[in-house]
Amino acid sequence: MPTATTQPLSLFSLVKNYLFLCLALLCASCVKEEQYDNTPEGNFEALWTIIDEHYCFLDYKKQAIGLDWDEVHSRYRARISNKMSSMQLFEVLAEMLSELRDGHVNLYAAHDTGRNWSWYEDFPDNFYQELQNSYLGTDYKIASSISYRILEDNIGYVVCSSFISSFGNGNLDEVFHALRTCNGLILDVRNNTGGSLANAEKLAQRFTNERILVGYISHKTGRGRNDFSTPEAEYLEPSKGVRWQKPTVVLTNRRCYSATNTFVRDLRRCPRVTVIGDKTGGGSGLPFSSELPNGWSVRFSASPMFDSNMNQIEFGIQPDIPVSITDEDRAKGIDTIIEAARKLLNS
Repeated sequence: MPTATTQPLSLFSLVKNYLFLCLALLCASCVKEEQYDNTPEGNFEALWTIIDEHYCFLDYKKQAIGLDWDEVHSRYRARISNKMSSMQLFEVLAEMLSELRDGHVNLYAAHDTGRNWSWYEDFPDNFYQELQNSYLGTDYKIASSISYRILEDNIGYVVCSSFISSFGNGNLDEVFHALRTCNGLILDVRNNTGGSLANAEKLAQRFTNERILVGYISHKTGRGRNDFSTPEAEYLEPSKGVRWQKPTVVLTNRRCYSATNTFVRDLRRCPRVTVIGDKTGGGSGLPFSSELPNGWSVRFSASPMFDSNMNQIEFGIQPDIPVSITDEDRAKGIDTIIEAARKLLNS
């Protein structure tokens, strides 16, 4: 396992230096590029080069899915003509970016946003809002962006549907204090597509009493596809507030993406935590952005994050116990994944 050659960074300190999913659309930092003509051909070459020099998963995705970025250039360049319309150009460029299979890669124009959502669209939902509502009932409590209640078998049920909205340490102290008499905890982050890593870390810190190595991060140091810094260790520090000391089950599905993917990575390293459900959606690259000659902006993954064994988590994290919602249970108003968690905690 690689060891860090510089001072290890916590996720909180990384927030000060990098753009995250919830902010990337508003205040993305721009990468300086060579000058290209503002023509369809010039914009195509500018976009392909930005990805070639700054995208952080080209070699990994060549190994994992057979992506050949040079071949992609040849195939899509043949479709580019300076006589094509702006709409036609956008369609081709967005389609080219979809070859990366990365939800953090987007092309933004005034009329549309190019995106690839195959990380969840090609998979079962394993989440239904009406089922979650039936478990929460109507008398659940709300602490900022967290909803929670105690189920009839004395299991705490906590829903965190987004890390975009911030919650304070006071909110978390109240939540865990209210659930202190429970025998176990179900933490449902299904359909949480991410947000602020600082919020994700703040919640994760409630599940450990010790400093834990949770993963590594690298940064691009040059324009070569393998120009990366030595991996820097990331640690999860225990919270100074109320910490949860009992068994916990984290519920996941394919829409657990970006900061939530990292949250699951960290929780798996905590004691007494089990992950149940479906594989997460991935999204382990911190997003940066640049601009094309015609003013369109492109967002892309620039810094790869890994688990504590230096394994890639870009395509998601497998649960400890795979469980899917069955059609029979759904018809009865039962969430198969929640029931599997309750059974585990009660045993």
